[in-house]
Amino acid sequence: MMPPMSPPPSERPPGRSGAEPGAADGPTPADGPVGPPPEPWRPPWVRGAWGGRSLGLAVGVAVVQVVGSSFAGRHQSGRVPLDAFGYVLLLLGPALLVVCRSRPVPAVAGTSVVTAGYLAAGYPYGPVFASWLIACCSAIACGHRRAAWAGMAGVYLVHVLVTFVLPDGWQRVPRTAFSWQQELGLLAWLLLVLAIAEIIRFRRERIAAHRAYRQQLEQRRANEERLKMARELHDILAHSLSLINIQAGVGLALLDQRPEEARAALATIKSTSKEALGEVRQVLATLRGPGAAPRGPAPGLARLDELTDQADRVGLTAEVHELGDRRPLSAAADLTAFRIVQEALTNVVRHSAAREAVVVLDWTDPEALVVRVEDPGPAVLGDAGGSGSGLAGMRERAGAFGGTISAGALPGGGFRVRAELPTPKAEGE
Repeated sequence: MMPPMSPPPSERPPGRSGAEPGAADGPTPADGPVGPPPEPWRPPWVRGAWGGRSLGLAVGVAVVQVVGSSFAGRHQSGRVPLDAFGYVLLLLGPALLVVCRSRPVPAVAGTSVVTAGYLAAGYPYGPVFASWLIACCSAIACGHRRAAWAGMAGVYLVHVLVTFVLPDGWQRVPRTAFSWQQELGLLAWLLLVLAIAEIIRFRRERIAAHRAYRQQLEQRRANEERLKMARELHDILAHSLSLINIQAGVGLALLDQRPEEARAALATIKSTSKEALGEVRQVLATLRGPGAAPRGPAPGLARLDELTDQADRVGLTAEVHELGDRRPLSAAADLTAFRIVQEALTNVVRHSAAREAVVVLDWTDPEALVVRVEDPGPAVLGDAGGSGSGLAGMRERAGAFGGTISAGALPGGGFRVRAELPTPKAEGE
């Protein structure tokens, strides 16, 4: 009846006389993988703000490097004074930070070459390393760890070669004496910067993974709610439309010869459709939000009399027998038992020529409720209408509570549906 609940034609059961259908083998929408969410759209002024941040960062770092290195050069007599080429290098590194967000690997490579060239030229030490460190940290945060570590290793190797390995004739400044304390301090400082960048990257990944998990969980819950609503609508409409279809046929057959009986059939159609519309509104009211109050009482075993009355209007006498003392159920379990009886009676109306059925509620087991619906048959030959997924829907409902459904032909003829539902305590107990 409803496409979301119908299995493919090759998997539909042939009818009441066939083998009992199994659960769907394919994955449901609730179990399917949820892909990564699309990149959110940003207005042009927001995208421009990101570009403005990069430009502002580059300008700020350029000012720090030029002013800081100029001031530091006054107190380093052994280094080469800054000239035009030195200032170009001090400005070129920050300029590459403009693309460090969109092109992290070229930014790391460029700032590493600029920093290595500055050290090889013998210019004064100072905040020249700022642009290089920022580019390396940005690359690590973006996931380009190898490029950042390679840039760190390359610049440090140039520092070692220029300071301790190259002959004096190849250098612009005198060679300094090797100091373990100084080199270990420099290495520790570089490793500390890399460690901080790795921690930031790890935290970002954890936040992104947690956000993706939350989105996937919310999507799964939404899919489960859609399936639940589709199942409710299927059961309501399948039962009501079956009764309406039968009464419409009776009314057409009796319209000319016995109009009074045809009038009764039309009255049944009116009352059945009114009840169905009320239940559909109640199901769809959940879309308004958790604060929406239901328009009527939720279906449950207390409303079995309504089912038997509806069945009696279409010529099916349904007797209800209870074994043991009835006990309160949770709202979900009560609704599940009601829908199973409703669907079983609908199948009798559709697929059986029997004019009577028996509904048994067995309460003798303190841990479970056993529901049986039986009819003496025989089965109706041919297509009786419907989606062919009624038994599968009952099995899904029972399985949600850890229950079981068995359905099949009786040895002496007829058909039986048996459901065993665990009975947790009702809310408030």
